[in-house]
Amino acid sequence: MTHPVPTSAAGTAAALARQYGPYLQADWGYANHWYPGVFSREVAAGGVVGITIGGHDIAVTRDQSGKAWAISDRCVHRGVKMSRKPMCFKDKTVTCWYHGFTYSAETGNLDTIVGSPTDKLIGNARVRTYPTEEFAGIIWVFVGDEDYSPVPPIVTDLPMKVTDRENPIAHLRDPDVVADGIRREVYGNWRLAAENGLDPGHILIHRDNQLVVALDYALPLGLKALKDDAVELIDIEDGPKGIMERFDLQEMFEPVFFNPELGVKARGSRYDPFFRVSAWLPAGLMVESWPEPGYGQYEFYVPIDDHHHMYWEIMVGRATTEEQKNEFQFKFDHFFKPLGLLDFNDNDIMAREATEEFYAKRDGWRGEVLGDMDFSIVAWRKQAAKFGRGFFESPNADED
Repeated sequence: MTHPVPTSAAGTAAALARQYGPYLQADWGYANHWYPGVFSREVAAGGVVGITIGGHDIAVTRDQSGKAWAISDRCVHRGVKMSRKPMCFKDKTVTCWYHGFTYSAETGNLDTIVGSPTDKLIGNARVRTYPTEEFAGIIWVFVGDEDYSPVPPIVTDLPMKVTDRENPIAHLRDPDVVADGIRREVYGNWRLAAENGLDPGHILIHRDNQLVVALDYALPLGLKALKDDAVELIDIEDGPKGIMERFDLQEMFEPVFFNPELGVKARGSRYDPFFRVSAWLPAGLMVESWPEPGYGQYEFYVPIDDHHHMYWEIMVGRATTEEQKNEFQFKFDHFFKPLGLLDFNDNDIMAREATEEFYAKRDGWRGEVLGDMDFSIVAWRKQAAKFGRGFFESPNADED
């Protein structure tokens, strides 16, 4: 089900904030959602990799059968991170390197203690576990309240499957999807990252990127919405929630290629109106037909704490043969990654870091002044405020 959203976003921060108040509470991110945790290639059988999502320290491990598990990365004994020095003496267990407390990866129960096998704590202590799923080369983790039930299907927290075009990009759950990417920790609140990704007014920062020059791509200076339903609010029953910017419909958006006041124009001569950008709860982005038709880019802005996020950049294509898989990997290694995920997206990282300084130190949520080109940001904030399932809180909330 889709709903139109007004294109005008001009107004004071205080007046607009009343329309998406819950979003402003999500400093640490939205709880009770599925998030990408680690790439599958990062966790070997018997290995342990530590991650942090919304203040939750999580240890991801893999048993000898290949199944991935996730448990709290804080030993109940003295609170150290077990992933700091991975130990797995027995299949489907994680042992704390400090004092030997050994936990079941499946239940989180304290099964034994290396140097104290008759200790009274055995069987009476545990760490919490987190649901996992693995596909598209990624181990996904459901993070939030331990008693949250039922855990929703993961498809509710992924960008939707596109079916309305002749050559749709591969969905992350498609059997013929090929995917590769990178993840890196970035300074900046996850919300600023998500808003940067869908912001039609930020394209200026990419004007001189190598990718734009290499493709002779006339990347617009900006995109002006022409109708109230230029942005769709998407609410699929028992499915994804998000917004879609209909850049693919020429009657909805007017690309701006020239500013007569400054004499600034977009570089390149080739413009492809078929790329489309959408944002999805809890913190995902989908860019279709980018940087070439038939390919697409997914991004996820996974909150670590209130000032840092894990930036996931994933390229996807389709392949059913080894030759096609090798071709995708060649393009990823020599084109998509160096020119797109690194050079092009490095400008986005710089923008987020600069924005974080204002929002963290200058009370930017109340000090911002939004204009017409911020219509999609406002739409995203309202949608996220409506469908978020709860909030992560600081582990030291009592001290804040």
